[in-house]
Amino acid sequence: MNIEPLATLRPFHLAFPVHDLDAARAFYGGLLGCAEGRSDQHWIDFSLYGHQIVTHLDENFLPRPLINPVDGEQVPVPHFGVVLTMAAWQALADRLAAAGVKFVIPPTIRFRGQVGEQATMFFQDPSGNALEFKAFASDDQLFAKD
Repeated sequence: MNIEPLATLRPFHLAFPVHDLDAARAFYGGLLGCAEGRSDQHWIDFSLYGHQIVTHLDENFLPRPLINPVDGEQVPVPHFGVVLTMAAWQALADRLAAAGVKFVIPPTIRFRGQVGEQATMFFQDPSGNALEFKAFASDDQLFAKD
């Protein structure tokens, strides 16, 4: 059952813990360029490419990542991000590299020459939350099967 086709997708909402709101504001608002929405002393709303993400303060937060092998890489789980256009993905990769971001998995092409070939990169926010941004040469590959 296809719940909602891509052409009519609505923004998603994701709330997650961070150990420092000032660091989250610098990372999401400054480095990633997310517009800041409402906030108070314990949380901040951001627009991540039109999607609502909310950083919630937990000063004792320690991420407990799991690593799963995918196409020869060690992918951190959980993670979140956005599927961008190839041009937007490359611009973000260039901006992050210029800012000296330490990539968990540097910008690369995964599944090269296969169904679902994609550009991808993984990095972490200051609290250790993993993010993945990806792009496809053709959006019809997003859910493609062999």
